[in-house]
Amino acid sequence: MPKPPSIKTSVNTFLRRAQDQAMTNTTSARLIFAMDATASREPTWDLATSLHAELFSIASATRLDVQLVYYRGLDDFFVSSWNKEPRTLLHEMQNVRCRGGRTQILRVLQHARRQISKEKTEAIVFVGDCCEESPAELYACAGELGLFRLPVFVFQEGHDPHAKQVFQQIAKRSRGAYARFAPGSAKELAALLGAAVAYATKGKDAVSQLATAEARHLLKQLPP
Repeated sequence: MPKPPSIKTSVNTFLRRAQDQAMTNTTSARLIFAMDATASREPTWDLATSLHAELFSIASATRLDVQLVYYRGLDDFFVSSWNKEPRTLLHEMQNVRCRGGRTQILRVLQHARRQISKEKTEAIVFVGDCCEESPAELYACAGELGLFRLPVFVFQEGHDPHAKQVFQQIAKRSRGAYARFAPGSAKELAALLGAAVAYATKGKDAVSQLATAEARHLLKQLPP
């Protein structure tokens, strides 16, 4: 799938706003960034990587520590160290190859649950396109994250109706937000990532200052 020439421009436009919101912070915020790297995402993996790369580049200019999490294959589950320097994370991302297997979303949520019990974390971003797990277990874990005020921003690629239902509940129960983006849409995903970065670095007020339809959509779902 060829990349549209406006990818970098659109990412910079939206994520620069999030960067501006973070410059007055004196301490580092933490964002867990989780990705589905199973075979179904392979057609748009290059696009997703380019957008994720921009997110990590912004992290180096803001006070934001990012932890990369992804799953693929039968039992491959990767968790990086916390890092605001993008080069290490980008190197790992650029060498990821999608592998067939079932989703491991519960492992993502369980990892976040363990993380928040050790140190404060502001938000989780999860990007995926399907769900092949028990919704009940996912909802229970998402509810625990909500109690700890660790919201999950779930960004769904594509139109899978079952995934939509599950993802919306994960976001709601964790006090986060859900949005869908069209496969291959750099502009939509960039705007969503920008809003998540803004939230992680300076909270709900920062999201309200982003002049994008995607940010407004997320803002309506975030609890007071």
